[in-house]
Formats: sequence, C-alpha cells, structure tokens
Amino acid sequence: MQINLCGLEPLDQNASFVGVGERCNVAGSRKFLRLISEGNYDEALQIARQQVRDDAMVIDINMDDGLLNARKEMVHFLKLIASEPDICRVPMMIDSSDWQVISDALKCVQGKSIVNSISLKEGENIFLAHAKEIQRMGAAMVVMAFDEQGQATTYERRIEICERAYKLLVDRVGIHPEDIIFDPNVLSVATGIAEHDSYAWDFLRTVEWIKNNLPGAHISGGISNLSFSFRGNNYIREAMHAVFLYEGIKRGMDFAIVNPSAKVTYADIPKHHLQVIEEVLLRPSAQASEALIMLATELNQTDLKTKETASLASSDTDSSIPLEERLAQKLQQGTIEGLEADIEEALQKYPRAVDIIEGPLMVGMNKVGQLFGEGKMFLPQVVKTARTMKHAVSILQPYIEAQKLEGSASAGKVLLATVKGDVHDIGKNIVSVVMACNGYEIIDLGVMVSAEQIVSAALEHKPDAIGLSGLITPSLSEMVEVVSKLSQVGISVPVMIGGATTSALHTALKIAPAYAGPVLWLKDASQNCPQLVPFINPETKDAAIIKLYQEQDSLRKSYQPQPIVSLEEARLNKPNFF
Repeated sequence: MQINLCGLEPLDQNASFVGVGERCNVAGSRKFLRLISEGNYDEALQIARQQVRDDAMVIDINMDDGLLNARKEMVHFLKLIASEPDICRVPMMIDSSDWQVISDALKCVQGKSIVNSISLKEGENIFLAHAKEIQRMGAAMVVMAFDEQGQATTYERRIEICERAYKLLVDRVGIHPEDIIFDPNVLSVATGIAEHDSYAWDFLRTVEWIKNNLPGAHISGGISNLSFSFRGNNYIREAMHAVFLYEGIKRGMDFAIVNPSAKVTYADIPKHHLQVIEEVLLRPSAQASEALIMLATELNQTDLKTKETASLASSDTDSSIPLEERLAQKLQQGTIEGLEADIEEALQKYPRAVDIIEGPLMVGMNKVGQLFGEGKMFLPQVVKTARTMKHAVSILQPYIEAQKLEGSASAGKVLLATVKGDVHDIGKNIVSVVMACNGYEIIDLGVMVSAEQIVSAALEHKPDAIGLSGLITPSLSEMVEVVSKLSQVGISVPVMIGGATTSALHTALKIAPAYAGPVLWLKDASQNCPQLVPFINPETKDAAIIKLYQEQDSLRKSYQPQPIVSLEEARLNKPNFF
C-alpha cells in the first residue's frame, strides 16, 4: 500500500487493507461517551488499547458531542495516548466535523495521522484552505463525497464529486494522491424505501471507478452505517459488514472504519445467508430487501411479548380477536389484507372517523415505535407500517370529510429541514415518508437551510409543527439559533429535534430553554407521529406540554457536569506512588 502513516511505528506498507478502530468515538459508542463525560480516562484508554490488541491498524478518535467541550477533550485524550506506547504506536485518525477541533488536534498528535474529514460542502475556497493546512501539518486526509448541493447518494454524483475534489487537490494544491482517502458515503440499505436499495451497489461501483480513474487515491468508509436498518440483530449487521468489506476490498477499498472485535467473518456466514445478503448488496431490488428482512426477523431473538405477537399473526383473520388488537397487528405486520373490513367495523364502533386514527391506530403505531426502539422491529418494517397507516387513513378520509371535522383529512402540516452546515438528509427523508403516510402534509426545505430560511417558511406556511434534523455536532448550536429566531417572531409551535448527535439531555439543556414552545427530542423516525399527536390535539396539548416541561426540568436538575477544580486543588489530589 502506498501511503505513509505512522504513530511511534510506521504503518505496514505490505498491508492491502487498513482497519480503522471505531470504538473511541463518542457518537458511535455509548460506553466511550459515558467514560469521557465522567472523566474516566483510564478506562477510555483501555478501549483504545483493546482495539490495537484486536489488530486495528489506525484508531479513530471523535469527541463531537453537544455536551462535551470537543476541543478540550480531543487534545487531552490525544496527550494521554501519547504517553501510552502500546496505543500510540499506531497512527491516529482525528475525526471531527469542527475544523477547530481538527486544527488543535493536529498540533499535539505524533507521527503522521489522518484527518477525517474535509469536503466541498462549504465551497472550494474553504476546502482548499483546509487541505493546505492538513498538508502543512503533515497529515493525510479523508475527503467526503459532499459538495455545495449536499451528500452524494448515486453512483454518478459520487464519481462527479470525487473527480472534482481530486483535480483540485492534486492539480491546484499539489497534494500527493497517496495522502487522499475518499469516503464515497456508506449509506443504509434495505430501509423499505426503494431509492435506498442501490446505495451499497453504487458505493462498490464507485470504489472500482476511483481505483481505475484517480491514480494513487485510497478509499474508505464507515461500515456500520450500512446496516443501520437492522440494529438489534448483531449477527445480521456483522454478516452484512463482512460481505460488504469482502466485495469492497476486491474492488480496491483499502481503508474502513470498523469494529475490530467483530465476531462474524465472511467464512462464517452460511451459504443461504450469504446469498440473501449478496442479493441486497450486489443485485438490489425490493424483493432482495424483503428477503433480508425476513431472514433478520427469523433470526432475531424475541421475548414472550413478541412470541405472543407472532401467535396473533398466525390467526389474523380470527374474528374472536378484539378489533383494536387486529388493527394494531396489521400495523405491526405492515399488511393491508383485511384492513378495509376492520375499518368498516371500527366505523360502527367509534362515533367519529378521526377517533379511529387517534385511538387504536395510534396505539398500534406506539407499539411499533416501542418494538423498534427495543430492536425487535427493523426500519424497513416501520416504513411498511407507515404505508399501512396511510392506507387506513385513505379509507377513513371520505368519512372524515363527510363529518366536516376541523382540518379536513390532514393530520397536520409539518415543516422539515436539515439545518445550516449539514448536508445529511437520509434520516429526514425517512421521517418525511413515515409522517406523510400518517396523513401529515410535509413541507421539506432540504439541507443546509439557514435559520432565516426556516423562519421565513414557517411564517409563510404556518405549520402545526417544525422538524429540525442534523447529524454533525455543529448542527446542535445551529438548532439553538433556529429556535431562538422562531421565538423572536412569535412562533411557538412544537419543534421536533432529530439526528445522530442529538439527545434528550442536550435538547433539555440547550435547545428547549431558547424556545417559546415545546421542543421534543425524537430518537428515531417511528416516534415522530405518536409523540407529536398530543401536542397538536387541542384536547391534550396543555397536559402534554406541562408533562414535557417537567421531564426536561428534571433532566436539567439531574445533570452533573464534571467539576473543574483549581490547579492547587488538582495538585493536592495527585497520586502518591511512594
């Protein structure tokens, strides 16, 4: 491999593939985040040490969290690593979406490291300025397949951005091609949304194209993103990763951020399982995704409740099952068979058609959200559930209109946006699909949307709720800016917060106090609809807001940040070895 990286020791140039350990990342490891938050650096170092023992050739370090001082924690942890020869013998990957964190880290890491990452999302001038500084500091660089238009998701967009970045770096700045590591975006497959089916295959095609057309450049990716749809089933996730890596390495992929202690290898995968996974990755189709979902469901460990659900599913036409259970069951299965008859029966039982939506159907959706959160349902199944809900709403729509209920057949109007500085929109798009299937009118502003644009759209469209999405840590402060500006113009509708770096605690501490209305943190796409309903229903709105404020106030009171002591006090607490 033609890339010069080193910690205390140089990277093995005979290696054809470099596994980058992923566990020292506060965004990807709850344990590591907890240890850093508690100041338990000795145990955090053990995580880094174990990855090296598990043959990670590079260690990824990421401190991007809304409740951490990322610059301080990154520098402190790298300095600790520098005093641990068994860890710092391997190169470090400095991983942050905040340039100041990267800049500070480069000044204290030894050897030749990797910066993860830079991109064209803020334009060529900033991209080249960052590349020059990385070059000056003697590091290699990961280049993400983003540009001013957003994240590349198709084969054509991936190669377009990578080729443009390569020419800028090599021809204009004089970066050695060997110091460029392209990350063409590993994205989740088998989500239940058709346009996502080809994400893995397009990535693999891009790997081959880069190897053949951008000489000297390397290719990497964050492998765990691939299998997000199947969280809760570690075997399926690790098997997907093993097959994806096998196919990627064959085509020229020479880096990847992985879990070095993963237990499933390519050779371990039974032939039938291998065929199902290969179909999803190499010959994508709705049928291939469905087969993988079925396999994951068969293999998923279930408790007594899910076994009871399965027994109900075997007799879903049994009229002895209560109506509400039959409706909930159809939502969990994502089926419309017999749904119309059940809706007709419900119309005889409930005085208003809308009561069926707000009653048994939403109870069913809540159950789906619970099962998804417990890892007992997968994302594609949630999307199927949403489509069943949409079908139920379409059956009820004429009755709702005939009864002339407020707001006609719409469940409400929702404004969605990925905030300024962030080009990720996969999660937001899933939310859009799920909410639209539940009868909401969606106004999607896209990615990199400024606070001013969101406020303007909110004033124009007068939505019942606003959804803000962001994957990277700088998005968190941008969300605070957005809700502050919304408050300034008198907007107080519910705001939903979602994205990988968001949390209930950060929402309570930083975002909610800056807004005049309720701010809800949503862990995943399945929760938006059931959690939003009480806040836009006039009969339950006040009670829901009071309960939310009490919960967030409790979170704020329970938060105990790591105390900062004086230098004198710290010296008094030093260890005494004699």
